[in-house]
Formats: sequence, C-alpha cells, structure tokens
Amino acid sequence: MILSELRDYLKQQQRITLHDLVLHFKCDADALRGMLTKWISKGKVKKLVPNSSCGTGCCKCDPTLTELYEWVNEK
Repeated sequence: MILSELRDYLKQQQRITLHDLVLHFKCDADALRGMLTKWISKGKVKKLVPNSSCGTGCCKCDPTLTELYEWVNEK
C-alpha cells in the first residue's frame, strides 16, 4: 500500500478507526500510524480524541479499536 491508496480510502470513508484501516489494508497498525502521521503533518488528516474507550469504562479494549482518524475536506 502507498500513501495515495490510504488518502483515497480516507477521502471515501471520511472518518474511520485504525482497526478498520488495519482490516481493510491488511497492514500493521504501526505502519499505518506512520502513514497517517505523514497526512496529519500535511494538514489533511486529524486524529480525533474519543470521548471514552468503547463506552464500558473497563479500559481493556485494544486501543486500535477506538483510535479514530478523519480526512480534512479540502476547501
């Protein structure tokens, strides 16, 4: 996968969890974070802060399930 494939998918989905990106691209979460960081530095992607983990408050969820990214629409 290359950055442009990630860009196109993010544009299509608008908002997506890291977990869903891992499943879609069949790629390691850390590798995806590196590519997402590139888009974040260009101002094209925002990492959103979730209100809570999964909502249960147990703190046992895999962080990739709740790590959320959003494509910033071009103006």
